[in-house]
Amino acid sequence: MAQAVSRRQLLQLGAVVVVGWGAAKVFQRAAPIGRDVGTNLTAQRLLQDRLSPRTEVRGADLTMVVFTDYQCAACKVAAPAMAAAVADDGRVRLIYREWPIFGPRSERAARVALASAAQGVYPQVHRRLMAERRQLDDAVLQAVVEASGGDWARLLADLDRLAQPIDQLIARTSQDAFALSLPGTPAFVIGTILVVGGMDEDGFARAFAEARARPR
Repeated sequence: MAQAVSRRQLLQLGAVVVVGWGAAKVFQRAAPIGRDVGTNLTAQRLLQDRLSPRTEVRGADLTMVVFTDYQCAACKVAAPAMAAAVADDGRVRLIYREWPIFGPRSERAARVALASAAQGVYPQVHRRLMAERRQLDDAVLQAVVEASGGDWARLLADLDRLAQPIDQLIARTSQDAFALSLPGTPAFVIGTILVVGGMDEDGFARAFAEARARPR
């Protein structure tokens, strides 16, 4: 017959769990973030990318390349943490690489986002798509574009007009992801560090600090 667990034993067990969780967090913070890609030619080229959408900030001294998919749950969780860390840091420029790997709706959303750059609203569209929880059909995409200050009719025209460069950009992103051996999204090239998977705000801040501390 199983014995009842006393209140004292429960408290002791709780203390062990808390200590274990704390130790795990300390170990996580002490462990290196990501892997070094300082000598990787693909990573070096990504940091110089002038064709993909980007956000510039005055005095930026660090570049982060972001591989995302708008139907990727981990990307959606990481997005607000990344945005908060970037805003708090104030010196990180972003380069966005659309890597639609979750099917036709992902590809359509990526194309719409890239086409929105012609109207200067890509950052707003990207942010809203990352926060979107509805199925990404054209009605939702139109609502996102218009809420971001874009014109849907013009965007549809830009999708046709820019079809070839958008195709090339998505294809090149897939090639670069393969060259970096990325298993999926999200992934981040932060200076000379490659991080695969999402991070919380503290994780991004640590990655920024580590990237700045490494030789460039």
